[in-house]
Parts: sequence; C-alpha cells; structure tokens
Amino acid sequence: WSLATVPHLTELCLQNIVHNFEQNPILDSLLPEHQRKVLDRLSTGLPLAVTANLISDEDYWKRCCAERWQVCDISNYGDSWKRMFFERHLENILKCFIPNTTDPNQVLDLIPICKDYVRKLEVDQFLPPLKVDQKEERDDLSDTGSDFQLSEVSVHHYDLGVLITALPHLEELHLTYGVKDCGMNFEWNLFNFTYQDCWNLAVALKKCHNLKVFKLTRSKVDDEKTRLLVRNLLDHPCLVELNLSHNLIRDKGARAVGKLINHSKLEILNLCNNQIHHLGAQALAQALAENSTLTSLNLRLNCVEDKGGEAIGRALLTNTTLKSIHLGSNNLSEPTATLFSQVLAQNATLTSINFSCNHLGLDGGKQLLDGLADNKALTEFDLRLAEVGQQTEYHIHQIVWANRDAARLGSLQQPPATLL
Repeated sequence: WSLATVPHLTELCLQNIVHNFEQNPILDSLLPEHQRKVLDRLSTGLPLAVTANLISDEDYWKRCCAERWQVCDISNYGDSWKRMFFERHLENILKCFIPNTTDPNQVLDLIPICKDYVRKLEVDQFLPPLKVDQKEERDDLSDTGSDFQLSEVSVHHYDLGVLITALPHLEELHLTYGVKDCGMNFEWNLFNFTYQDCWNLAVALKKCHNLKVFKLTRSKVDDEKTRLLVRNLLDHPCLVELNLSHNLIRDKGARAVGKLINHSKLEILNLCNNQIHHLGAQALAQALAENSTLTSLNLRLNCVEDKGGEAIGRALLTNTTLKSIHLGSNNLSEPTATLFSQVLAQNATLTSINFSCNHLGLDGGKQLLDGLADNKALTEFDLRLAEVGQQTEYHIHQIVWANRDAARLGSLQQPPATLL
C-alpha cells in the first residue's frame, strides 16, 4: 500500500465534473489550469445545447471537427474551429432535410444555439419530398424536363426563410437546388427549383440585411425567377456580390439584373453560362454606362454576339470603375475587337479582359494591339483560341507583361499607409 497511488482530491473532483458535465456543467468557476484539464477530457458527443454557448475553447472545437470530418480547413471559416463546426453541422442538416418527413425542429432548435457563430452557409443539395403519388410516377415516363409533369406542390424544398432571417451575422449564402449522387435514382423532379421555392427565398433575402454575398448556381433559374429575386434585392444595403451562373437566364432576366446594378452596391456580378443574347447584353451595358460600383462582370458562355459586345464596349468608354470583364465564348468577332481597341486606348481602369474562345480574327487582333500601344493599366488579357494570330498574341502579351511588372514595382515602391 502506498500513498503515491491515491489520487489527489482535486483530481477526483475534476473527474466527477467531467463525468457529470451534461447534468451540471461547471467550468467558469474553475481555476484556469483546472478548466484546461476539464476541457481536454470532455466528450465531443455532449449535447450542443450544453456546450455551444458555454465552451469557447478552440482546442475543444478542433477535436469536435477532427472527429467528425476528415478534411478540415479553417481558413474558409475565419480561422475559427467553432465557427467551422456550427456552419458545417447546420449545412449537413439542411442537405439531408426531407420536406414533410424530417422534423422541422431539427433546424429550428439549432437557431438559438448557432446563431452567433454562423456567418456563411454553403448548401449544394436540397432534397425534395418523398413521392407519395404512384399514379403520377407511372404516367410520367418521358426523360425530358418539359414532359415530366409532377405537381409542383409535391416538389417544394425546405423553406430557408425562418432560418436565414434568424441568423444575424449571416454574410454569405451559397445555394444549389438539386440532388448529389442520385445515381440510378435520377429523375428530373430532383432538380426543380420551383416558383414557390424562389418566392420563399426571395422574401427571406430581403430580410437578410447583413448579407454581402449571394450565390444561386446550377438551379434552373429562368427569367421569371430572376425578376422575382431582383425585386427583393433592389436597394439591398449590403449585397456586394451576386452569382447566378450556370442557370437559364435570358434577355428579360438580364434586363432585370441591369436594373439591380444601379439600385444596389454590387461590386461583383457573375452571369456565366446562361442564355443571354444581345438584347440582354445591351441592357447590362446601359447599366454599366451609369454605374459607379461594379468592378467585375463575368458573361462567359453566353451568346451576346457583336451587337452585345459593341454595346458593352461603348459603355466602357465612359465607365470608370469596372476592372475585370470576361466575355469568353460569346460568338464575338472583329466589330467587337474594333470597338474594344478604342476602349483600350481610353479606359484607364480596366486591368483584366478575357476574349478567349471567340472569333476576333487577324484584323481584330491587330486593332487590339494598336489600342494597347499607350495602355498602362491592363495586366491580364486572355486571347486563347480567339483567332488573333500567334504573332499578334505574342506582342499583346509583351505589353501586358510589361504593365504587370510596372504595377508590381509600383506597389513595392509605394510607402505603407500611416496609422491615424
């Protein structure tokens, strides 16, 4: 028998605190060294209602994340393990939520627990309700979206309204309405973003006054849904980035977005891979001519053609804020290049232009080269597969690289800002 084998009374007390933490969470009243010992021994399976607002220790939340997910990169979560845990935990619940089947309280009960820690939500899957009408299933044998006539009532997704309007610090919302890894269970109705879904989302967005970034991609957003979203985003106090890429937006939707450009504080707009033609591009150009906030516009993989390209070029003769424009894969040719040669000669704000995968031609390339002669601002110019000729492309890149080196040297020589 030896006294050395008898635990200290302090140790026995700490063991008891850890063992009964769920029923009697004692932490703040302990000495710092005792708090450390308790936190290191606490189970990561404790109810969030107990730990969420009581434990701020990052090491504890790091353990919670590491035991739940194989890949953990906190750089996307403000370098906070606690924020990462609650954002991913909430995202997982939303991705697995089945309307009319899953208990809504699974989400609602989380709101008071996680509302102070969630700043960004990325939900790339929304499950539809379980199918209950077998007759519809037998009748709908076509594999095309236009022929698949399931009642919209049966495919509405989870309404985010109550949740996102109750998150006071939510700044970013990235959504995709569809089902991942459906495999052999593929059906068109798994990828329906209904008008009711859009209505619910639009009304909620209007109430998210701190939202800065909104992305709704790969969700079959058409003109009607775009106009509904825009109506609720007009004069939004904080929104600076809007991404509606990979959707079904045509000219009417583009006109609505053009109106939004000048009734918001948008700085970044992404409309990549939609169905925008020259009328939509002209509406966007008209907004650009009057705008003083937008710095980046992505229209890649549309079909604005030369009528749209020239309209955008004329707008950039007067616009003094846009820094980056992407017009790749838009069926552009020499007339657009001709007008952009004037832009390059006059515009001192643009730093990046992308004309890749167009048909600018040899003469178009030479005119762009002439326009660049005195340009000192452009540092990126993508002309891959634009048919401008290898020699012209080489000379253009020489000028752009010289501008880039000069800009880098200027930033190095610029004295650091003094603190007031």
